[in-house]
Amino acid sequence: MELASRINDITPSLTLAIDSKAKAMKAEGIDVCGFGTGEPDFDTPDHIKAAAVAALAEGFTKYTPSSGILELRQAIADKFQADNNISYKPSQIIVSSGAKLSCFNAIMAVCSPGDEVIIPSPFWLSYPEMVRLAGAEPVIVQTRQENSWKITAEEFANAMTPRTKMIIINSPGNPTGSVYTREELEAIVEVAMDEDIFILSDEIYEKLVYDDAQHVSVASLSPEAYDLTITVNGFSKAYAMTGWRLGYLGAPEAIAKAIDSIQSHSTSNACSFAQKGGLAALTGDQQCLADMREEFNIRREYMMERLSRIPRISAVRPLGAFFVLVNISELGLNSQNFSDRLLSKANVAVVPGVAFGDDRTIRLSYATSLDVIKKGLDRLEDFCGTV
Repeated sequence: MELASRINDITPSLTLAIDSKAKAMKAEGIDVCGFGTGEPDFDTPDHIKAAAVAALAEGFTKYTPSSGILELRQAIADKFQADNNISYKPSQIIVSSGAKLSCFNAIMAVCSPGDEVIIPSPFWLSYPEMVRLAGAEPVIVQTRQENSWKITAEEFANAMTPRTKMIIINSPGNPTGSVYTREELEAIVEVAMDEDIFILSDEIYEKLVYDDAQHVSVASLSPEAYDLTITVNGFSKAYAMTGWRLGYLGAPEAIAKAIDSIQSHSTSNACSFAQKGGLAALTGDQQCLADMREEFNIRREYMMERLSRIPRISAVRPLGAFFVLVNISELGLNSQNFSDRLLSKANVAVVPGVAFGDDRTIRLSYATSLDVIKKGLDRLEDFCGTV
């Protein structure tokens, strides 16, 4: 039996594999401190759950339009205008089964075999695989720790070729926690405009920014940026709705129509009653966002203070999301060996940076309780002292 050749180029998700291993150890009674997951540990707010329950009770369990129910697409359009200063009509909004699917659909709609997609490294591990599945070629551009792991306009321009079709910008970023400034994004847009390069702007962590950082949507920068940008977002991170599998994107009309066509032949619509939950999330009380962000910030501050005391490692202070990327290169181990030994000897689960394109690093998530963070960092500090 011979599988499709494209499968040979795809690497399984290392983050999901590590999470599964940590959960298996916990099931055996082992006290594991898990820093691997990219999932808020908060429950979905009650008013969102109630909306989905009411939808079920009312029999809202049938097919919807493949692009999503009109009420939700209008609410998303209103959100884009109010929060991001982007004017999308409901016809330009596609609701999907998660922001991950929104990213995949966008790449499939824009990229053809032979095209190149520029991806700054460290990157969210699914981006290159999505590009390969579309038949295109990921072009990985290594960023610098001293620039907070962000690609510059000059680095973007130097990586471009006549085959470049798209660049992926993730701000706030996973795994780095980096947030691009308005000036940095404007410079990147200038380069993209010169060659009509599409920009996939993954903004799933936009509600989780700290200190004086401000989230800026690429499509809001200029009419030219708007015409080149596909803006991806969703409900999983901001509203603790990971299992609901509900995401969305906004795009110029022609791109949105193409993405809707792709989705109509793959998943069709996102879960009907989950869409009602998403509607409640956007139109209901937003205090839950502030409450979760405040708790994440407390954990971030504690984690950074503790990490600063561990010799031979370093980390850029994250300004968004809920991750810290730690440089372990001075310890003399690659990221996979370090992570494997840390889990087996200290019962601490982290994600090796090789999954994100940088083997010098590990990723810690602070989307877990402060008690787990304290215990896990105690173990990490002791472990680093033995390496």
